[in-house]
Amino acid sequence: MRTVGLFDVPYSRDMSPRVAALLAAGGGTRFDGPTHKLLALLHGRPVWEHSFAHALAAGFDHVIVITGAAPLAISRDASLPPHVELRHNDDWRAGQATSLHVAVRAADELGADTVTVGLADQPFVTTDAWRSVADAPADCRIAIATYDGVPGPNPVRLHRSVWPHLPLEGDEGARGLLRLHPEWVCRVPCIGSLDTVADIDTTEDLHRWKSC
Repeated sequence: MRTVGLFDVPYSRDMSPRVAALLAAGGGTRFDGPTHKLLALLHGRPVWEHSFAHALAAGFDHVIVITGAAPLAISRDASLPPHVELRHNDDWRAGQATSLHVAVRAADELGADTVTVGLADQPFVTTDAWRSVADAPADCRIAIATYDGVPGPNPVRLHRSVWPHLPLEGDEGARGLLRLHPEWVCRVPCIGSLDTVADIDTTEDLHRWKSC
């Protein structure tokens, strides 16, 4: 794996649209609160809205929200920005990989060469992390965020050349490709630590962050 710089990264930007995909479809079965974990309140608003706000602020041409189990409090009739689109994953029970395929299909339809993916249950992944990974050099087939030098779970940018290699079902998403093809991977240093970008999976996770 090679590392690219955090701020001034020389690269040649292609002319395809910059697309972000926020995966918000899973069942959240480890969360035993009264609502789906994405709808649980954190600092005054639902968990997923924090993640969405960071992606929205990163300057993408299109932001795709992949919905599924949770009834997110937005609808196709809502006054969303014109570059935001909802895509429902009818097969969300078959795992995160199915949501990833919905995301890459949307990116393909939009004419994008890459899609930058993040998870709605990671509300502290920053706007800078979204932007830095999206702006990795154009020749990176897979660009991943690192925090304090350690590869983080998200965001990850996937070039269309790797889309056919993604799993069709299960919860692994793109992680298998990182193991099988490290030569495809570029590391993008991002501000923060693994602790601050962790998933909210349980009520204990939520209470810990509420106390911060």
